[in-house]
Amino acid sequence: MSTILRLEHIYKSFPMPQGELLVLEDVNLEVQEGEFIAIVGASGGGKSTLLRIIQGIIPPASGYVWHRGKKQNGVNLGCAMVFQTFALVPWLTVMQNVLLGLEARGVEEPERSRRANFYIDKVGLEGFEEAYPRELSGGMKQRVGFARALAVEPEILLLDEPFSSLDALTALSLREELIDIWNDEKLPVSTVIMVTHLLEEAVELADRVIVMKTHPGRIQEDVPIPLPRPRERKSPEFENLVDEIFSRIA
Repeated sequence: MSTILRLEHIYKSFPMPQGELLVLEDVNLEVQEGEFIAIVGASGGGKSTLLRIIQGIIPPASGYVWHRGKKQNGVNLGCAMVFQTFALVPWLTVMQNVLLGLEARGVEEPERSRRANFYIDKVGLEGFEEAYPRELSGGMKQRVGFARALAVEPEILLLDEPFSSLDALTALSLREELIDIWNDEKLPVSTVIMVTHLLEEAVELADRVIVMKTHPGRIQEDVPIPLPRPRERKSPEFENLVDEIFSRIA
């Protein structure tokens, strides 16, 4: 495997009334092409901020993000993000929401419509193209978020707690579908980086779990997950890994 993403000495702070608040401190990370990475840690550790720096939505205070050996400057078009809160435009239909990213990137017709229809079908929303977000369940809204991110055909899919607002059964179904999408060699997405607060979710999905400390956020440990897929949550090996990661966070 080759290195697709490298974070080098990333620092980030935000202005506060009492002075600068250091959110990330000297974060260094290499991600190999084809990996599924989960980032875990207590609230306030800068995990979501780190995802946005990888995407290029916000810049680091210092340090560099490298994508395929090239220093990143601005938004990384090789990435796409799925948000916890769905982030759908309420007055647009499912189809129009999925088309947004394609239009912003200048993808022309008929390719734009082909991709939107393909990924709407891929996430199980065929027949709901003209529905509005208010007419959809939480799980369906998040499927729209996945379709919108996948339609731009990123190499790296960034997930910011994508299942935390869903009921347990819907989250289970979407996790299984995510693994199928990631494993599908016909799709461009080769690498996934996910922030989650659920350690069981991290151990179930990831090849490596990155444990972050808080105040400021920094990488404490990189834990490999050697279990074969599909993973059995009730197995002793699975539970031991969850306990090990929990002890390091605690």
